[in-house]
Amino acid sequence: MHTDFLIIGGGIAGVSAAARLSQHGKVTLLEAESNLAHHASGRSAALYEPRYGLAPVVELSLASGDFFRALPNVLSPRGIMILGRPGEDANFAHDIDVMHLPEVSFDAARALVPILNPETVARVAIADHAWDIDTDLLLQTFAREARNNGAEFHQNARATAISKTAKGWRVTTDTETFEASILVNASGAWVDQTALMAGISPLGFQPNRRSMARIPAPGGHDVTNWPMMFGCGETWYAKPDAGALIVSPAEEHPMDPHDAWADDMVLAEGLARYEECVTEPVTKLLSNWAGLRTFSPDRVLVIGPDPTDPTFFWLAGQGGYGFQSSPAASQLAADLITNTPPNASAALVAALSPARFS
Repeated sequence: MHTDFLIIGGGIAGVSAAARLSQHGKVTLLEAESNLAHHASGRSAALYEPRYGLAPVVELSLASGDFFRALPNVLSPRGIMILGRPGEDANFAHDIDVMHLPEVSFDAARALVPILNPETVARVAIADHAWDIDTDLLLQTFAREARNNGAEFHQNARATAISKTAKGWRVTTDTETFEASILVNASGAWVDQTALMAGISPLGFQPNRRSMARIPAPGGHDVTNWPMMFGCGETWYAKPDAGALIVSPAEEHPMDPHDAWADDMVLAEGLARYEECVTEPVTKLLSNWAGLRTFSPDRVLVIGPDPTDPTFFWLAGQGGYGFQSSPAASQLAADLITNTPPNASAALVAALSPARFS
């Protein structure tokens, strides 16, 4: 089976790239699991806060705004709140500066989130430029566009061998063999392993575990309109979710690629940091899970052809920014693959290129 563009990975990166590339040729996507977005994409905190991340990430996220605003119901208002404890002035000042959050009085913050603890919360900043992302709607929108344009998605299709051919690439799974002119490596935590399988040098990506717990609404409060809350320096965060609250230790523990699960001790430590800032203790967990956020060595996404072989294309290292940057990231990937002049600046293209590690 020969295709123009063969994508390995069915998370938000691969699916959004499939939608963009399907406008230019035949697309085939291989997903190792039985469903799309099984790993990191299916375990995201799902917030669009475009000023979150390093400068190239912010530029991609801001460039995605028009796409989000044009797609009905994909964004819904959430807001963001940063909490600083005594002695955290430097971290607090840094966070509110880079994320453009105005400081407010404690009373104003507690009027919005009544469980804040006046004995432990020294400073608060709030802004409304953060929105929940309906991740399933976004993923299915991209998938539908791709399929409508003739793209084929193969699930339970783990690549077991990759080899170079005269016309491009051959990828073998347990049941089929696929050939393509361009190979797009969007395999999340497994991107370096995919590269090695293809005879391409890995770039040094590191998957990091992040755990989450879902707890009942604290004190029986209606949390619907609460903002997403961060301990400054991102030492924990909490976000309303369908009448309950998701709380994360916001840890970054290096891991080998695998189907991640939460570490009970790390989760307990994170919940304790959250509890220090509120007046309602955590008495019950409704569920818990974990995902792997995969970063390049400089923590910026990698989007571009490999310097040693332009038919091998990297779309990797989304870290915690995959959903919020996906519209612009996928468009840039398609532009570069099809030799279309991108809207992105030359500086951004260079900052995202895998050639920066050469």
